[in-house]
Amino acid sequence: MNAEQTIADRSSQETGSKRPLNMKKRSAGRVVMLVQCPYPQDTRVRNEALLLLSEGYEVSVISVRKPDQVFSEDIDGVRVYRVPELELFKKTSDNARVGRVGKVLLKLKAFLGYAFEFWYFTAACFVMASYIFLKRGFDVIHAHNPPDTLFLVALPFKLLGKKFVFDHHDLSPELYMSRYGAGKGLPTKLLGMAEWCSVKLADVVIATNESYKKIDMERSNKDPQSIFVVRNGPSKRHLMPTEPNPKFRPPNKSLLCYVGDLNPQDGLDYLLRSLHHLIHDLKRDDFQCVVIGSGDSLEDLRKLSQELQLNGAVKFTGFISEDDLQAYLSTADICVDPDPSSPLNDVSTWIKITEYMAHSKPIVTFDLKETRFSAQEAALYVEPNDEQAFARAVAQLMDDPALRERMGTFGRQRVERELQWSVVGRNLVSAYQRLALS
Repeated sequence: MNAEQTIADRSSQETGSKRPLNMKKRSAGRVVMLVQCPYPQDTRVRNEALLLLSEGYEVSVISVRKPDQVFSEDIDGVRVYRVPELELFKKTSDNARVGRVGKVLLKLKAFLGYAFEFWYFTAACFVMASYIFLKRGFDVIHAHNPPDTLFLVALPFKLLGKKFVFDHHDLSPELYMSRYGAGKGLPTKLLGMAEWCSVKLADVVIATNESYKKIDMERSNKDPQSIFVVRNGPSKRHLMPTEPNPKFRPPNKSLLCYVGDLNPQDGLDYLLRSLHHLIHDLKRDDFQCVVIGSGDSLEDLRKLSQELQLNGAVKFTGFISEDDLQAYLSTADICVDPDPSSPLNDVSTWIKITEYMAHSKPIVTFDLKETRFSAQEAALYVEPNDEQAFARAVAQLMDDPALRERMGTFGRQRVERELQWSVVGRNLVSAYQRLALS
C-alpha cells in the first residue's frame, strides 16, 4: 500500500466517509483553516479538516504551536502551519475570594491580555495566510472562533474573490460574561461588533446547534439558508471498542471521569464542591474522580481540591495520550459534566457529552437546554448550579448499576444513530456545496 492510499484510508476512517480520498483526482478546492488552538488536538477542527479532505479538498490549517510541536508538518494529508503561542497575562486569579477591586483589576488585565493576544494571532494568521496564498493558493478561508477578529484576515482575500466560512464555536460576548461574571459593557460591545462583522462577512456560517443558529439570525439578520448546523460528534475511531484498563480503576471504588477544558466557565469548581458534599455530607469515600484535561484554572483547582479536603479523591492528569484517554473513558463507571448555567453554557453544546455517550457511560449534568437535547435519557439532570443535588445524583448512579447500564446503552445507540460525526458532519459537506454555488 502506498503512502497516498494510507492517508486516504486513515482519513476515511476518521470521517466515516464511504468514499476514500483519491489523492490524484482533481481537487474540489483549497481550504485554509484558522484556529487558535493546537492541531490536531482540537477534535472538532480535526474532524472537519479530515472530512473535507475525504471530499476532495486540499486542506491547510494555521494553528498555535505548543513547545513540543514543529513549525510545519503534514498530518494525515492536512498541511499544518503553526505560529508560536503567546500569553501576555495569566487570566485567572490565584484566589477565588478576591475583593471587588481585585475583580475589577482581573477583568481589566484579562481584557488587555485577550485584546493583545487576539490581535497577535490575527496578524500572524494574515502573514501565514499570505504566505500560503503566494506559495500554494487557496479558495476558502475557514475561521474557527474565538477570536472573532479573524474576519480581518479574510477581508482582503474576499476582495480577490475568495470565500469566507465562519465556524461559530463560542458566543464571545457570553463567553466573556460567563468566564468573569461580568455584565454587559465595553468589552462585550466590542466582542459583539467583531462577531457581527464575522457573521455578516461570511459566505457561509457554521453553527454548533440550533440555538447558535437562531442567535446568528437575530443578531446579524443573516439569511438562515446560509447558516448550517454542524453538531459536535465522535468520529468512527472513537466509536471503536476500547478495553478497560485495570490499572486506572481504584480497588473497590467507583471511577468518575471528566474530560475537557479546565477554565473558569467550565464549572470544575462546582464539581469539586459537589464531591466535597459527597464525601463529607453523604459520607461516601468509595469513589475516585479523574479529571482529564488542562486549562487556565488547573492550578487553582488543585488548590481548591486541597482546601475542600477531598483527601486524594480527585486526580488531575493534565493532557494525556489519546490511548490513555480512551482507556479511562472505557474504564469509568460514571462521567460528569459540571458546566453551570451561564449566558454561554445555557445555549452551548459540548463534545464531551457525545464522547461519554459513545463509550456507553451514564452522565450526571446540570439541566441545560442543549445538553438535554444531546444526552436525553443518557443523563441524570439536576437543578442548574445545585452542587448538593449533583452529589446526590452521583451517589444514586454509584448505587444503581442497572440504571447505569440502561443509560449507557441508550447513549451509545443515540450516538450511533444520530450524533456520530459521519452523520452530523454531512451538513458541513452541504455547507461547502452551497459555498461552491454562491
